[in-house]
Amino acid sequence: MQLNVLFFAQARERAGVSSAILTLPEGACVRDALDALVREHADLAPLRAHLAVAQDGVLVRAADALRDGAELALLPPVSGG
Repeated sequence: MQLNVLFFAQARERAGVSSAILTLPEGACVRDALDALVREHADLAPLRAHLAVAQDGVLVRAADALRDGAELALLPPVSGG
């Protein structure tokens, strides 16, 4: 399956790209996508535990299944005052 991954804020800065195509085997879950993304973009590792992930605009959990052709958005925590 192929996914379009969007990187925002710190995730974009650490990955060095704003988007990427990720290829995973059928039956992959969000955790598998995060594993693959950290392998490809090692600087994402410190953010991994804090990332929220949305699939086609809906927040998903690590064990949730992915859909072929879906858009994944990596959303780092927001800070401010």
